Amino acid sequence: MADEKELYGYEEDEIITLEFDDGTEEECGILGVFDANGSDYIALNPLGTEDVYIYGYKEYEEDYELIDITDEKEYEAVVAEFDKLAVE
Repeated sequence: MADEKELYGYEEDEIITLEFDDGTEEECGILGVFDANGSDYIALNPLGTEDVYIYGYKEYEEDYELIDITDEKEYEAVVAEFDKLAVE
């Protein structure tokens, strides 16, 4: 039987595990990293769903950081940019 992650169309290195404050974890495929208003963001797809999570994104030499978007106007602008990219 095929590895479950392959069923969702992602390669092993395209999947990250989110760890939430309540201790739960969720595996997500990386849809892409994109720029909006001069900052980097990442779009993630929880495996087996059609949901999309968007976070601020900072990449370091050997690591990365996901940043919650707490400002509603920033979030709306980032989602609008993602929607434009997703249609292209």
